[in-house]
This record gives sequence, structure tokens and C-alpha cells, in this order.
Amino acid sequence: MLAALSGMPQGTFASEVKVDGDKVEVTREVDGGLVTVALTLPAVVTTDLRLNEPRYASLPNIMKAKRKPIAVKTPEELGVEISTNIEVLKVDSPAVRSAGIMVESVDELVEKLRNDAKVI
Repeated sequence: MLAALSGMPQGTFASEVKVDGDKVEVTREVDGGLVTVALTLPAVVTTDLRLNEPRYASLPNIMKAKRKPIAVKTPEELGVEISTNIEVLKVDSPAVRSAGIMVESVDELVEKLRNDAKVI
């Protein structure tokens, strides 16, 4: 949805991403093997678990990270305008479902399914 609303190309479930200038090649796994798509940047790319090998932080690095300052930036500093392009016209509740029918026996159930509902 993000790619459609922003008019950007998309590459989904990427297991490998290669950036070359203003192009990106996204490789993804499908039922028949691997598929590679070439996109122009900017693009929306979603990833798969196989894209990254997780690194585990050591205790000294965790302690160093606690002392580092966190830079806070506003969207305006990054040149990003925060606004919505979606307008909600109306919201409707789903239709009320009617109550089911209680039957006394399996034979009556089969008869109703066969004659009334015509599913068997």
C-alpha cells in the first residue's frame, strides 16, 4: 500500500539486495526458485529473515551504548512533510447475521442441508 500511495516501485520479501547508483536489484525466493527484480530508486523494499545475519552485542558494547547520546531530529529537519493523503468517506457496520436453526437429530440436519440449503 505504501508503494502504491507514494507511486514508487516495490520489491517484497527480499533475501538479497544490491544497490548500484540509482538502481537496486532485489532477489526474492518464490515457489519455483529465485526471482530478481531491478528497481529504480527511490523504492519500497520489504525484507525476509534470510537477508541479515544477526549480530549479538557483547556486555562491554552494551555498556558503551548506554552512555551514547541519542540524536533527536524532527521531520522538518529531514525535509519530510507529515500529512495524510487518505480521506475516510464513511464507515459501515457489517450486516447483522440471522440466528441459526436448531435441529433435533442428525437425520433432520442432513435433510435441511440437502433440501433447504442445497449444499449436499
